[in-house]
Amino acid sequence: MLRANPRLPMNVPISALLQRKGAVVHSVAPHLSIYDAVAEMNRLRIGAIVILDDGRLAGIFTERDALRRVLGAGIDPKAVRVSEVMTSDVITVAPEATVEEVAQMFTDKRCRHLPVVSGDRLVGLISIGDISRWVADHHRAEAEYLKNYIAGGLHS
Repeated sequence: MLRANPRLPMNVPISALLQRKGAVVHSVAPHLSIYDAVAEMNRLRIGAIVILDDGRLAGIFTERDALRRVLGAGIDPKAVRVSEVMTSDVITVAPEATVEEVAQMFTDKRCRHLPVVSGDRLVGLISIGDISRWVADHHRAEAEYLKNYIAGGLHS
């Protein structure tokens, strides 16, 4: 788990990260074949894709699902629909969830992607990579601040 740095605002809401990253969520319909869903993930260079059924969150399909539930189970990806192997009991987070809470969920639930839902509306997808980038950016900014401070660049 990411440890809280006292100067790192881990209480920032996930909505702030979505604003920075953009709220575009890539999705496919549940009737598509696994093959087509994976082709779309490859085309977009993403590790997870949301499954929407009439605009409603029906599931999520990830690289891990492809390895374990498809290849590992010997399923023909061209003959089976993605809805048959997707994770349908999707763990979601609210936009108000904090970076710290979501980082803890990634650790506890052993997942890498979480749909962000407000009410019954999908508003984004947050990944463990998004959290890592946010933390790294703040560490870089803190290091720059400290470097300037030590060099005498800040004046009261």
